Amino acid sequence: MTALVAVLATAGCIRAEPPATSAGSDLIGAWRSQITFAAGPLAAFDNLEFLYAFNAGGTMTESSNYDEAANSSPPAYGTWRQVAPHKFEAKYVFFTTASRGTTEGAPTATDWWPDGHGELTETITLADDGQSASSAIRLVLFDRQGAAIEGASEGTGKARRISLTDAGR
Repeated sequence: MTALVAVLATAGCIRAEPPATSAGSDLIGAWRSQITFAAGPLAAFDNLEFLYAFNAGGTMTESSNYDEAANSSPPAYGTWRQVAPHKFEAKYVFFTTASRGTTEGAPTATDWWPDGHGELTETITLADDGQSASSAIRLVLFDRQGAAIEGASEGTGKARRISLTDAGR
């Protein structure tokens, strides 16, 4: 009987989307953001978009529409926290790669090899409706030895929550 009560009590807690929240105070869920960098290595990416998954407990995953581009990076992983009403901070990291030629010991010149990592720090402001957000992003790149590479850059983002009712976007 106790097990049945526990199952019934938790059954209402499982959802495909986060529940509606008061004043949009909840970042948990899936988001799609248009990102713009005025300078730095990401400024050359036309129509740069990020997909985010903000998980309960403070972990997150980010992927971009350029993840598979040559000399790009795979998805990023990190943490997030709420710092004030409607305000959040996220920090996520990704690995960078570079092409190595056969003269550098690579079996072929088309292979991609570890070349360092990047760190994105983002300050996110959630709109009152809880369905959109704006952000300021800072990118710092590091070489294979972990030293910061000159030329950190800053950008902005405009995001919308992904929901089951979205049509095509």
